[in-house]
Amino acid sequence: MTHSLSVTDRDDLLARFSAGLSIRNLRHVAEEARLDGESLKEAVERYEIDYAWHVLGSQRMLDACNAALGATLGEPLSDLQRGLVREVLQSTAAAQPTDALMSFDNDVPLHLAQLLESQLADRSVVESA
Repeated sequence: MTHSLSVTDRDDLLARFSAGLSIRNLRHVAEEARLDGESLKEAVERYEIDYAWHVLGSQRMLDACNAALGATLGEPLSDLQRGLVREVLQSTAAAQPTDALMSFDNDVPLHLAQLLESQLADRSVVESA
C-alpha cells in the first residue's frame, strides 16, 4: 500500500466514500431518460454514463480527484496523497458490481476531496501530538 492509514481508517474511508456515490442500474437510467422525454442513448451521451468501475478507475477521474484535493488543501499533493487518491478510487472501482452504472457528470472529486481533507487533518493532529 502507498499510504500509512490503519486498516480501520482505510475501511472507514472506503465505506464513507462508497456511501456517497450515485450508482444506478440500467433500468433506473432508462426510467429517468423516459421521464426526461429522451432516449436511453441521449441520456447516456448527455450524462456520460458508463460502468461505475470504469468511471471510478479512469485516468480522467483520478486527475479530477487529485485536482479537487489539491484545491481543497490549497497546496500541491504529495506522492503519498496522490497514492491515497489512486488507492481509494481503485479499491472502490473493484468493489462495484459489473453492471452498476454511473456518470462522469458527478460530484465524486469534491466528495473524495472533502473526505480526504478530513482524514488527513485527523492524521496530522495525531502525528503532531
